[in-house]
Amino acid sequence: MGKEKKVTRTIAVAGKGGTGKTTVAALLIQHLIERSPGSILAIDADPSTNLNLVLGVPLEETIGDIREETLQEIGRGGLGGISKHDYLEVRINQALVETERFDLLAMGRPEGPGCYCAANHVLRFCIDRLARSYDYVVIDNEAGLEHLSRRTTRDVDLLLIVSDPTMRGLIAASRVVDLIRELDTHASHIHLIVNRVSVDGDGRPTLAPQLEGVIKEKGLELVGLIPEDSTVADYDALGKPLIDLSKESLIRSAMEDLLQPLDGLL
Repeated sequence: MGKEKKVTRTIAVAGKGGTGKTTVAALLIQHLIERSPGSILAIDADPSTNLNLVLGVPLEETIGDIREETLQEIGRGGLGGISKHDYLEVRINQALVETERFDLLAMGRPEGPGCYCAANHVLRFCIDRLARSYDYVVIDNEAGLEHLSRRTTRDVDLLLIVSDPTMRGLIAASRVVDLIRELDTHASHIHLIVNRVSVDGDGRPTLAPQLEGVIKEKGLELVGLIPEDSTVADYDALGKPLIDLSKESLIRSAMEDLLQPLDGLL
């Protein structure tokens, strides 16, 4: 999918578990599909590997599976004369889930007890080379930002941090910002999204003053609020992909509104 591109925009979605960051990642991908003709690579960097479910595509293999298999093959005597680099590049392309609207690559399980330094170095190179052939790379990160911290994924143009409307969630979001600054990882723009927010009598999502105070105190740049939407739970219960949510749903409408100020970054 896609020819070599000069510019790839990389967007990462992060936040502690249970905040709905995978939902946000899926809705962002949906937004890009509808608003841009560019090619999209979705990277599921969360070991729980749920992004394929909300995107409605099957997943048979992850990068973690490939890494383990490669080490086992090397332990049994080699890769049949092919270099580790070429072998991993072929296997990554085989693991790529390709659709008409986007492609998906899942990082999968974390490392086991063996030595992974050499394998991870080659994987970083192969994934980065693959990503450069897309207009957009959307990364659904795990809570600890392992793949960003180990640089198994690219630096990002836009980092969206997702929190729930709680003091604990917002403090965790501020720690994500601190972690990014501590890492040798560059994020050009960092914005906060607060998800599952209650609505007022006029149907507008609102935050308690105490939470607004934490956002200001921590220096977080709030880009928008997403209201609690029972449709998401209904879709999850029925195993329906969230990428097929109606444009009239509360969460899709709110997502479109908060992405408008970011259109120049997308």
